Amino acid sequence: MNEVKVLLEGRAKKTHEGWDANSAVVLVKSDGKKIIVDPGCEKKRLIDALKKEKLSAKQIDYVVLTHSHEDHAMLAGIFRNAKIITKGNSVPGTGVRLLKTPGHTSDHISVVVNAREGKYVIAGDVFWWMDGEEQVIDINKEDPACVSNMGELVESRKALLGIADYIIPGHGKIFKVEK
Repeated sequence: MNEVKVLLEGRAKKTHEGWDANSAVVLVKSDGKKIIVDPGCEKKRLIDALKKEKLSAKQIDYVVLTHSHEDHAMLAGIFRNAKIITKGNSVPGTGVRLLKTPGHTSDHISVVVNAREGKYVIAGDVFWWMDGEEQVIDINKEDPACVSNMGELVESRKALLGIADYIIPGHGKIFKVEK
């Protein structure tokens, strides 16, 4: 059965210089393959989190990038043995599906994993909250950093809420979808 583990919870805050942010970094194990979704930009924290799982960067088979913003994608290069995936319908040789979820960016994807506990969606920046912000689900919530198409973002949010039992946002805490 597939396993999903949040290695680093995503965070984001506005500073006078711009943004201080790191995406959620998620480890997925599926059919003997190890997948990192959005490796983020905090190398020491990521390496330490991998060590806690008794893993190193060279043991990762795939890195999936939900989109190319640096707070999600900067560390993709440390996984030298991994194949980088930015599009498609699935992660090859696994039960992990990829869905187009445009709105934050036009090429945004989300990752869908069926696990024992239910269906997880690693949503990248389809959903996200600032540090300290109450996590209220509002499909019309504006993204203060970037929206390429608000109509598409609303539709992507609806689609993910319709299929997920749990959503891991790009920034904020994992949440259970109430149905």
